[in-house]
Amino acid sequence: MIKNKFYIAIFGLLLTFVFSCSRPQSQDGNIAMQIKGSDTIVNLVQVWAEKFVELNKTSNIGVTGGGTGTGFAALLNHTCDIAMASRQAEEREITLAKEKDIHYKEYIVGLDGLAVLVNKNNPVNKLTIQQLRDIFMAKITNWKEVGGEDREIVILSRESNSGTHMFFKEHVIRQNDKKNKDEFSPKALLMPSSQAIFDEIYQNPNALGYAGMGFINNNIKALSISSGNSKEYVYPNIENVMSGKYPISRPLYLYTNGEPVGIVKAFIEYTLSKEGQKIVAETDFVPIKKSND
Repeated sequence: MIKNKFYIAIFGLLLTFVFSCSRPQSQDGNIAMQIKGSDTIVNLVQVWAEKFVELNKTSNIGVTGGGTGTGFAALLNHTCDIAMASRQAEEREITLAKEKDIHYKEYIVGLDGLAVLVNKNNPVNKLTIQQLRDIFMAKITNWKEVGGEDREIVILSRESNSGTHMFFKEHVIRQNDKKNKDEFSPKALLMPSSQAIFDEIYQNPNALGYAGMGFINNNIKALSISSGNSKEYVYPNIENVMSGKYPISRPLYLYTNGEPVGIVKAFIEYTLSKEGQKIVAETDFVPIKKSND
């Protein structure tokens, strides 16, 4: 009798293990998947998720932002299946992941131009990278110093856990110099999302900030940017990002824990498909060129 109870207990533990390792289900019985991370591509991924669910009726996908760092942390803590990122995983993040037996697998799913945005009534239409650097380090503090009106510049930045923040810091503030330790001015207002930057610029004629190209519309103005005083000024659009002419551009990423399987694999494949890349262009990002196209 004791022996039978022992086998029943072991069998119960095995069932618990099997079900705990299977893909979780939502309350309606559908296969559930969580995607978290970069605010830059959260709208793009939301569209992908909606279209994917239409094609896969038994799937249920949750998409939430919070920043690239939030996505990596969620993948590390097993609270998401896919992390959205607007930068590559940093060495410290990769090391910490390996310590927890997490192995980030990276997918480039699109390209983005990082737009420098101002209020639509601001007369300034263009800046150089050096002028941008000086503005965000508060060396230039008045719009009249760059051809605008006599008004104090209000600088807006994403928070430090944002991949957009990190990219702008590395490529504009630090000018791609790994030894450079310069930082944003303490005067910079740290905003919780790209949408928050957009909203502030829309109502503040003195504000300047940066966001993914997908935030450009008729309610605010994107500036043309030059990589140097002798270089041409280039507007952030799909053609200029794809050609490499626009100086503030970057890849966009999805990360999984190891080789994806099941619904996670199917979703990644969908994002890289012809239909998935068409959605990239429709949401004002830049599709990638696949080797088998």
